[in-house]
Amino acid sequence: MPDRPVSSFATPPPASLPAAMPPAVAAAPEVVAAPPAPVPPLAWGLLVVLSLIWGTSFILMKKGLVVFSAMELGATRVAVAAALLLPFALREIGRVERSHLKWLALSGTVGTLIPAFLFAYAETKLASGLAGVLNALTAVFVLLVGALLFGQRLTGLRVLGIVLGLLGTVVLMLLGGSGGEAATPAGGAGNAWYGLYIVAATVGYGLSVNVIKHRLHTLTPVAVTSLLLLIIGGPALAYLLLGTGFVHKLATVPGAWPAFGYIALLATLSTAVATVLFNMLIQRSTALFAASSTYLIPIVALGWGALDGEAFNLWHALGMAVILAGVAVIHRAK
Repeated sequence: MPDRPVSSFATPPPASLPAAMPPAVAAAPEVVAAPPAPVPPLAWGLLVVLSLIWGTSFILMKKGLVVFSAMELGATRVAVAAALLLPFALREIGRVERSHLKWLALSGTVGTLIPAFLFAYAETKLASGLAGVLNALTAVFVLLVGALLFGQRLTGLRVLGIVLGLLGTVVLMLLGGSGGEAATPAGGAGNAWYGLYIVAATVGYGLSVNVIKHRLHTLTPVAVTSLLLLIIGGPALAYLLLGTGFVHKLATVPGAWPAFGYIALLATLSTAVATVLFNMLIQRSTALFAASSTYLIPIVALGWGALDGEAFNLWHALGMAVILAGVAVIHRAK
């Protein structure tokens, strides 16, 4: 992830050195940048809590999809989370600068709204544990987007980490879906290609994290989360009520209320609470450190998947190992 943003008030360098500058001044040694500040203990605690919450989100999506479609699940997740944080959004809306609104809308759309649908649609064919493994690509795209759009330094080792992450994804796409009926909800190797929806979602996460870090860092985590949910929550609710059969299913389909309970829990923890905590973590550390939860999320997701009877074969293990190796290289690279 990108380093801390450079202050816009930094003094610009002079256009050129004066011709009569004394040699002693001209030859002065270059100032060495101070080492990065150590990560505070609170950031480590937030990292662990986030890993547990987000690692559980994949099994919650799977339970919600038993009754509701992917589009219904995604819209419900966003609408419920927006409703939960509505009081905070109403308190903050009068305090935010108008220039921040476009960045809030961008972050909310690519980092919350679209991924809610993409992950749900992917899990109609993918095992929840495999979805959790692919989520580790978030760290890869946080760095890649940061390098392309926000001036993040892209060293040789970081490029190697990106290549390893993408290589592990290819392993899962080509071979990770061959585990049979127990490995994926519908069985068959072709299901693994549904992981491309998760890849697209992690690209959105990468852009959103960089936007929050570099464009919204002056806002509090609660303000960022509640306001971006306010912006996207209305359209999500309108679509849910007018464009889906959500209400009819809730009233007539057996098991609909328990399924809705799983989605509501998903919205409360993984979308509302965890997004606040994640934005807090971004502001208290670097964007790269904030993405370190990708080490633990797959383990939690696979654990829940195993308890639910999902298979985990050799190719799954190999793909996960290569992806996490890439993430490790990215985090250790200078």
